Amino acid sequence: MRIVALYSIKGGVGKTAASVNLAWQSANVGYRTLLWDLDPQGATSYYFRIQPHLKGGVKTVLKKKLTEGIKATDYPGLDLLPADFTYRNLDLILDQQKKRKRTLEKVIERFTEDYDRIILDCAPSISLVSENIFRSADMLLNPLIPSTLSIRTLDQLSAFLKASKLNDVRLLNFFSMVDRRRKLHRELMTALSRQRVDILESAIPNSSVVERMGIERRPVSSYAARSTPAVAYKDLWREIDQRL
Repeated sequence: MRIVALYSIKGGVGKTAASVNLAWQSANVGYRTLLWDLDPQGATSYYFRIQPHLKGGVKTVLKKKLTEGIKATDYPGLDLLPADFTYRNLDLILDQQKKRKRTLEKVIERFTEDYDRIILDCAPSISLVSENIFRSADMLLNPLIPSTLSIRTLDQLSAFLKASKLNDVRLLNFFSMVDRRRKLHRELMTALSRQRVDILESAIPNSSVVERMGIERRPVSSYAARSTPAVAYKDLWREIDQRL
């Protein structure tokens, strides 16, 4: 089993869209895949037409019956553990545990026998939940819009990982919502790729095809399989899977 966490300090960078589409790609190549919507907003759950609700709320996360909350999606091999608005209090629940920075690691171990890949869609924040995720994931995927503010959050994240002595966290970054017609986007992508070795080659374009997910409520490849974004997500998953 391998755990991939989609995470960003900054919201609005295409994190949830990537979570949904990468999970679909994972299942499509034959992996038994679980997508866990850890964001209280529940956008991932919405995209799969599944109510963002967990019976028992956030306290269920620490109980064995959490697995009972898993829902099958319309896609073979892909299950969803939906969000719940009470996840906003998950920090408080974790803070009460003895090993408060490793609690989610133990929770995720419950899924080991049933899944090959687990993808976590995380809320945009630096918190105790974030630290748990950093210690649980085999790979931390950070989507970056080619903008100065987005790149600034990468510096903040890198600094936090270093200060917290999380040097073993495997951080990889990919460009998201890219508009190659914009000179600034092209320049920032080129410059950052030269500066850092943790930038993946695949990039997700800014496209109305991706925006349609909110209307279609399904992954891009299920309604626009030959589109540029669908191909980009496929390439991105292939690159991620090779590194796993």
